[in-house]
Formats: sequence, structure tokens, C-alpha cells
Amino acid sequence: MSRAVRIEFDGAYYHAMARGVARMPTFLDDEDRLHFLEILEDLVHRDALEIHAFCLMANHYHLLLSTPHGGLARWMRHVNGDYVRWFNFRHRRVGHLWQGRYKAILVEDASYLKECSRYIHLNPNRAKLTRPAER
Repeated sequence: MSRAVRIEFDGAYYHAMARGVARMPTFLDDEDRLHFLEILEDLVHRDALEIHAFCLMANHYHLLLSTPHGGLARWMRHVNGDYVRWFNFRHRRVGHLWQGRYKAILVEDASYLKECSRYIHLNPNRAKLTRPAER
């Protein structure tokens, strides 16, 4: 069975996410998190992606992003692939880091955009990693 075709177009908004294989940690320390953000930063400077919200958890990430010139699949392959190569080299490991292909949900209306941003920002609170946002 073939994969579903991703809907890609200039200016599209997506909620993109990926999780570690068997829910294993994908960010072991701040250096890992900073490197992942540097990969994203490079794509932002190249006008490939616009990042509107993000959350890096221990074993997964969430991105609310838009693609000014389309090409989500290419840019996500770049993000995930570059990070895995760096992570494996740094931690002297081999093999897959991400559990399958990244997931991307097309954000089609303003109400879902708002809810997606809220979900991403509150993710650490739900995992009890931070104090409640209202405080």
C-alpha cells in the first residue's frame, strides 16, 4: 500500500511532529536541542520555513510551521536527516532515531491554527514538566 500524498503548496501551514523509535529519547541534553534548533534556524534564514511555534520534548517534537515556497517534504527530510546524522555521530550510535515518517497535518483554518499553537505551547504543562502556564 502506498503512502498518502502530502498536500503541499506555497504558504501552507502545518502541524509537524516526529517521535523517537519506541518512544526513546531524541534530545538528551541542551546541546541536542540547540543543534536541532540551529537546523531549523538555517532553513528560516534561507526562507524555506517559517516557524510559528515549537516544542521539543524528551522523545518528540512539535512544530507549527509554514512553507513560503512549498516543499514541506524536502525540508522535513533535511531537518530529520541532518539531526539524526549529527545525533548518531555525537552519541556514538547507529540506526533510526525517528519512529517512521514525520507526521504533518495541514492547518486549514484560523481556529485550528489557534488551537494548534495552544496545544504546542501547553505540551510541557500536560507532561508536568513545567508549572501551569497561567501562573
